[in-house]
Amino acid sequence: MGERKVLNKYFPPDFDPTALPKRKRGATNDMKVRMMLPMSVRCKTCGTFMYKGTKFNMRKEDVLGEAYLGIQIYRFYWRCKNCAAEMTMKTDPEGTDYQLEEGGTRNFEHWREEAKDKEEAVKEREEEEEGNA
Repeated sequence: MGERKVLNKYFPPDFDPTALPKRKRGATNDMKVRMMLPMSVRCKTCGTFMYKGTKFNMRKEDVLGEAYLGIQIYRFYWRCKNCAAEMTMKTDPEGTDYQLEEGGTRNFEHWREEAKDKEEAVKEREEEEEGNA
């Protein structure tokens, strides 16, 4: 039982790490990751809700031809826990958020609407003050 906890593994003297087969990735740099949902989502196929913080095994890939100020944009694929329909989301570095693309809808978040209203009010006030000056 103690063997699984050791930090150092034995490598024989004739071990050659260059002889190990390399894993090949495609052009989109696909990778499987375990990730929590960053927002609550509802499946368009069966209507099941998947809440923020639910862990999923997702497939991550680079979005070719898209970048924001040199920051790579990623696309994530995962399946509904009820009907196994596939959903996709994309990173949005400009808005520091995620955009749901296919398979589901994002649930309403009241704090997001409040922040947008507050931002619009500040912008209107600044425009009004510019006109008075």
